[in-house]
Amino acid sequence: MKKIKNFLALCLVLLCSGGLWAQSLQLGAAKRDITPNPLLPVSGGIGTPQPATKQEGALSVRAMVLEKGATRVAIVNIDNLGWPAALGDLSRALIPDIPKENILIGSTHTHSGPDAYGFPNEKGETFADQSYLDFCVRQVADAVNEALATKQPVDLRMAVGEAKGKIAYNYYAPELYDPRCGVIQALGKTGNKKGEVIATLVNYAIHPEVIGAGRGILSPDLCGPLYDRIETKTGGMALFMNGAQGGMVTADNRLEGGKEANDYAECTRIGNLLADEALRIVSGAPLQTDPSLYITARSVDFLIDSPVMNYILSKSPLKYKIPKPGVARTQVNLVNIGSAQILTIPGEALPNIGYYLKRKMKGKQPFLFGLTNDAFGYILTEVDFNSFKRYEYVSRTSLGEQTGEIYIKEALELIQEAPAPDETKK
Repeated sequence: MKKIKNFLALCLVLLCSGGLWAQSLQLGAAKRDITPNPLLPVSGGIGTPQPATKQEGALSVRAMVLEKGATRVAIVNIDNLGWPAALGDLSRALIPDIPKENILIGSTHTHSGPDAYGFPNEKGETFADQSYLDFCVRQVADAVNEALATKQPVDLRMAVGEAKGKIAYNYYAPELYDPRCGVIQALGKTGNKKGEVIATLVNYAIHPEVIGAGRGILSPDLCGPLYDRIETKTGGMALFMNGAQGGMVTADNRLEGGKEANDYAECTRIGNLLADEALRIVSGAPLQTDPSLYITARSVDFLIDSPVMNYILSKSPLKYKIPKPGVARTQVNLVNIGSAQILTIPGEALPNIGYYLKRKMKGKQPFLFGLTNDAFGYILTEVDFNSFKRYEYVSRTSLGEQTGEIYIKEALELIQEAPAPDETKK
C-alpha cells in the first residue's frame, strides 16, 4: 500500500510539473496591436505610400507556438502587405528559445498597411518608417515569447474544405482560384481550459484589398473582422495565413454594373463569411489527441531577372539576403502537425502552382502558407511567365522566369524527404 501511495504521489508531482504531458503537443497563443499612432501612410505596392487620414480596424501580430518533445515551431501572422526576412530575422534574434529556422512569419497581405519593404520611387527615395518597423519587430518577438511561456497541452481539430459563398474570385479568370479553406483549431487538454478553444488558424488564398491603398484608410481589411468573428464565437485567438493567391485571386466585392464595394462594411461581410465557413469546416473534424510535430527548412536561391525587382532589392534600406549579384536567398519550410502538412511560399504563387503542390503533398490536409518568411512578388511557372497579356504585370513584379520552377523543385524535394503526417485520430 505504501508503494502504491508513493507512486501516486510521484504521478501527482509529475502531473503538476507538466512531466506527464512532456510528450503531449503543447500550444500557446498571443497577439499584439501594431496600429501606428499617429497613422502612417498606406502602401499597396511599388511607389510612394499614400497618406492615411482614417483607421478602420486594428493592425495586429498574432503568434501560435507549438511544442512536442524537443521540437518547437512558431507560426506568426502580421497585418501588412509583406514582411521581408530582413525584418523577420531581427525578430528571430529576439526569440532565444525557438530555433530561428522554426519561426514562420507570414503577412496577411492587407493593402492598407504601412510600407514594410522600403519601396524606392523613381528617384531612389524610400518612405518606410524605420521606428515603426523596429516597433513591429519587437512586437513579433514579444508575441512569440509570450505564446511560448503560456503553452499548455492541447488536442487538435483540423480540416480542409470548400468555403462557400461570395468570398473570393480570380480577377483574371473568375473560376481559376482555390476555394478550399484549411483550419487548425487547438483545444485545451487539461485543467480549467479543458475543451476550450485556445486558437483557430485559418488558411485561405485571397487578396485582402477591399479598401486598397488609395483611399487614405489604414486597415487590416477583411482580416480584422475575420479575427473578431472567430474570437467572439470561440473565445480563442484567431490567426490568418494566406495561400497561393497570385494572379489575381482577390476578394469578391463585385457589384452589379461593374462596380465594387470598397468600404469596411464589405470587409466585415467577407471576413465574417470566411470566419463562419472556417468554423463550419472544422466543426465536424475528429479530435486528434496525440498529434505529432515535425519541421524542416532549407535555404533556397532565386535568380533575379526582373529589372523592377532588382531595383527594389538594391535600393531598399532593408538588408535583403543577396549572397551575390542577381541572386536572392530565402527559406522554405515544411511542417507536419498531426494529419496536416504545411508548405511555406516566399511570395504570391499563382493558383496552378498551389493546386499542383497540394496534389503532391502527403497527408489528408494540405496547407500552403503564402507570403511566409519572405514576400518576393509573384511566383509563376516558366510556361506562364510573360505568356499572356494578362500576365504582364505579374511577370514584371516576379523575380524572374525560373522562380516558379526553382520553388516547385525545392518544395517537391522537401515533400519527398519528409515523413508522412499522421492519419486522422478517431
